[in-house]
Amino acid sequence: MLGVNGVTLRRDETSPHVAEIVLDRPEALNALSTAMAQHLTEICAETAADPAVRAVVLSASGEKAFCVGADLKERNTMTDAELMAQRPVFRAAFGGVLDLPQPVIAAVHGYALGGGCEFALSCDLIVADKTAVFGLPEVSVGLVPGGGGTQLALRRLGPGRAADLVLTGRRLDVDEAREFGLVDRKVPAGTAREEALSIAATIAANSPVAVRAAKRAMRLGAGTGSLDAALDIEENAWRTAAFSPDRQEGIAAFNEKRKPNWPS
Repeated sequence: MLGVNGVTLRRDETSPHVAEIVLDRPEALNALSTAMAQHLTEICAETAADPAVRAVVLSASGEKAFCVGADLKERNTMTDAELMAQRPVFRAAFGGVLDLPQPVIAAVHGYALGGGCEFALSCDLIVADKTAVFGLPEVSVGLVPGGGGTQLALRRLGPGRAADLVLTGRRLDVDEAREFGLVDRKVPAGTAREEALSIAATIAANSPVAVRAAKRAMRLGAGTGSLDAALDIEENAWRTAAFSPDRQEGIAAFNEKRKPNWPS
């Protein structure tokens, strides 16, 4: 376990190929400070480069919030120049989560507002418990979502629902968030982390080469207007997996009725 500046990296001995990145500043409802953003970027880079990590869970400590977005107390003292200097630091933190090559599952409880909602949107799957509340309220304080919120909501929810979320700044409880397509799995209170870790363990048991290639194909394909071009992206992903040692081991394990021992 490694923790400093509001972010903790955990590795569970029972699931050695799963890493858990914890937003760990509960006294501030896990609000994102400059120092926290810098450390999150470092942890994401470390995790992305670790070949032993096959799946990642993004969770949060404390009982009330996943993350309430940027630390507005810190921002309240900033000059325009200081705010501009903070901007690339924050973009790197959100980009660090979004660009992880491993599948990432968000485990959301309590408030996921502003940057907290954007962190969840940056993940591949969102598990939320019954206490979860989502929102992108930036327009209510004179800002535009800046952690990917406008574009990620558009891609996940579609234009109408993204506009409803972004332009009103209103909050969605877990049921409406699930109806919107913002939440993939709803679970009882206090069990989001457990469910996310279980999903991550299932993913980590699959071929690392195939899983990463499939994630890459879905991410790239989502931004491609042409179906033919998107299918070419899938073709490249298929070739990456099909001509890897993982394919040979996977088919051999299936025929021998045993669990695969992935060479990658």
